[in-house]
This record gives sequence, C-alpha cells and structure tokens, in this order.
Amino acid sequence: MKTEQEKPVEFIEEEPAHEKRGGLLIGKFLTGEILQREDITKLFPFILFLVVLIIIYTGIHYRYDQLMRQEQQLRQEVKNMRSEAVTTAATLMQISRQSEVLKLVNQNGLGLEESTTPPKNIK
Repeated sequence: MKTEQEKPVEFIEEEPAHEKRGGLLIGKFLTGEILQREDITKLFPFILFLVVLIIIYTGIHYRYDQLMRQEQQLRQEVKNMRSEAVTTAATLMQISRQSEVLKLVNQNGLGLEESTTPPKNIK
C-alpha cells in the first residue's frame, strides 16, 4: 500500500487572470465586445444615469454663462443710463434758473415780462 506521501500529485494549470477576463479591455472596448459582458450590461442603468447627470450639468453651466453675460450687459446699460440721467438733470437745473428762463423768453419773442412786484400771501 502506498501512503499518502507517495501518491502522485497532479498539477492543474490555471489561466492567468488577464486571460480569464478575455484579453485586453482596450481591444474589447474598441470592438464593442465589452458591452456584451454580463457585468457591464448590469451597469447600463447607472451609466445612463451618469450620462443624464452630465447633460444636466452641461445645460446648467451653459445657462449660468448666459446669465453672467446678460448681467454684464445690464450692468453696462444701467451705468450708461445713470450717467445720462445725471447729465439730463444738470441740463434741466441750468435751464430752469430765472435768468436762463428770461433769456429763452426774450429769444423766442413770447412777449412776456418779468414781474417787478413781489408775490403776496393770501390768508
């Protein structure tokens, strides 16, 4: 009888880990075989979710940039209108002075005269 130590040992050759997976992933990715693997097909809903998130993020970023450009245009427009309002107010203040009104009346020949009597309060 043979003892346990004398029994022949059999060696089983296992394929390396990268060969078990089917070779290089880059080649499978380029040929489309990677999409047929069972573990990848289970991830399709998650991948689709990520794609939707990326599209939403891109849309939000585009809208943000659009709003920033619009804000800059509005700021410039407000600045221009403010300076125009200051200029108009200064012009009106100058025209409404008594001496300027008298000068304009005489230039246009309206026939109006300046009152020499002061106004009176009525009680």
